[in-house]
Amino acid sequence: MKLIIADASPFARKLRVMLHETGQMEAVEMLTVATTPINTAPEVAAANPTGKIPALIREDGPAIYDSRVIARYLDARFDAGLYPDARLWETLTLEATADAIMDAAVLVTYETRLRPEDKVFDAWMDAQWEKVSRSVAAVNARWMSHLAGPLDMSHIAMGCALAYLDFRHDARGWRKENEALADWFAAFAERESMKETAPQ
Repeated sequence: MKLIIADASPFARKLRVMLHETGQMEAVEMLTVATTPINTAPEVAAANPTGKIPALIREDGPAIYDSRVIARYLDARFDAGLYPDARLWETLTLEATADAIMDAAVLVTYETRLRPEDKVFDAWMDAQWEKVSRSVAAVNARWMSHLAGPLDMSHIAMGCALAYLDFRHDARGWRKENEALADWFAAFAERESMKETAPQ
């Protein structure tokens, strides 16, 4: 199998952390590409018609895409147990929250990196960041008991989402008034899987 990634993508990092945590890094070849929403790499377009990464090229079927789809596939294939039945809906909801944080934060990044300066829409960026802020605050208020439990896919997704906020939007200070989540992330960021997958 080949996983199409970009080094800075938090969605791709989520899967790399997953593979590292489950001891499956050798089972999946990483295919790193340079791609953007306005200049899709041919390898990406061939695997995913929407032009998004990550995408997983399989030997026994068509390529699959969307990080949550790939995560479920890899979890089932390797019997990793990162979607435990006892708390499945909580795990899926928290993973979706983490992915939504990534979505909004990536859109803020694109607004300044890909648009001409005179076309940057500040109010739109502020609205995207409000989604991030609300989500981070909700996790801090409602989800710390889940994050304190055994490792599942939602922990990995949230760790990668918060790491991306540090990587691209550190100046916005997501930790303010979210001390419990900040403390959790400080410990999670020390995991070997997070250190090994940090963007260069």
